[in-house]
Amino acid sequence: MPDDGEPPAERPKPPLRLLHRFLLVRLSSQMAWQMQAVAVGWYVYALTGSAFDLGLIGLVQFVPFAGLALVAGHLVDRHPRRTIVTLALALECLLSVALAALALLGARDAAPIFLVIAGYGACRAFEQPATQSWLPSLVPAAEFPRSAARLSFTSQTAVIVGPAIGGLLYILGPAAPFAVVAALQVGALVLVRSLPGEERRAESEPLSWDAILGGVRFIRREEMILGSITLDLFCVLFGGVTALLPIYARDILHVGPAGLGLLRSAPAMGALVTGIVLSLHPPDRRAGPRMMVAVAIYGAATLVFGVSHTLFLSLAALMVLGAADMLSVVIRSTLVQVVAPDAIRGRVTSVASLFTGASNQLGQFESGVTAAWFGPVGSVVLGGLATLAIVALWTRRFPALLRLDRLAFKEEAMDIARESVPESSLPV
Repeated sequence: MPDDGEPPAERPKPPLRLLHRFLLVRLSSQMAWQMQAVAVGWYVYALTGSAFDLGLIGLVQFVPFAGLALVAGHLVDRHPRRTIVTLALALECLLSVALAALALLGARDAAPIFLVIAGYGACRAFEQPATQSWLPSLVPAAEFPRSAARLSFTSQTAVIVGPAIGGLLYILGPAAPFAVVAALQVGALVLVRSLPGEERRAESEPLSWDAILGGVRFIRREEMILGSITLDLFCVLFGGVTALLPIYARDILHVGPAGLGLLRSAPAMGALVTGIVLSLHPPDRRAGPRMMVAVAIYGAATLVFGVSHTLFLSLAALMVLGAADMLSVVIRSTLVQVVAPDAIRGRVTSVASLFTGASNQLGQFESGVTAAWFGPVGSVVLGGLATLAIVALWTRRFPALLRLDRLAFKEEAMDIARESVPESSLPV
């Protein structure tokens, strides 16, 4: 394993055991998040019956996330990542308890639910860059593409199991899934404390706007990273269907909360199969073209789901959508973590997470607004068409993505980026 500046005593266990524990942390945390998403979506829609309010769930999460992301990335680079993850998970657990209490008390207004969800957005602004930038210090650099595939596989497993369990638990009452979510977050906390910590050099770079914006400047210089994360931003922003699944489950497919859990799980079922393949055969050849094709398939599957009125076809379209998204996520996340130096990896990951959060959470808001204007079917169909148009545009705007071949070696990725963006044109 390459020397990353940590003393030997900080890493007493074999890397594979550390990776397995890390994956269990992600499994517990992601499963809790997915269960809560199903429960919150159904609860809010049951209270208000408003597509706009479903979209608002994403907006109230994104605003605090966006406001804290850059500062969070800098703190991740200055302080032990384990400490930041521990604090974030502890606060998320308290927020889950608050949601359970609101459900038990029979809250009839969505406003307090939105307030708690905003707290989740603030916590995840710190949790996401801390956990994602932690993984490269636990595994050898040459193994990171395979480890990234395993991480995505684990996350998609949570996306399969979490929504299904969340939908079933909701039948017992809205408080039940929130209570189980809190228990899972406690389990994740225990696992985090079993992982080795890191000594971050807090004195090496003082807190300043120049330091905070280091990740932004790095991404602006690297065309491949900028192209990959903006591709994800706009395609998921316009092509996401998650926020509208409660409407499809209740009003179009008529399958109830348990069916909503199946719909939420379906993309991850496709992603799970893809994750197994990628963990055995990482996409270290023709990675760029594969990513572009995968996003195009994502857009086409979104179109099919939008016009479907049968559960079987809807589930099949969502599975294809999830499989395509899995390939794109593995390539993009591996590229970000391999190219970014460890000294600024937290800030780079934080900016990338900001783009991802914008695509997922603002995408929910966009879906709610367009569904209120054009209906849920019109919203999804327009999103699928927009995704296909964006892929066509990005093939011309970011040619370095089409030339990206191998992911395993930082040097080659950096060379490709610099060939595509002359040094004289790099922003200062």
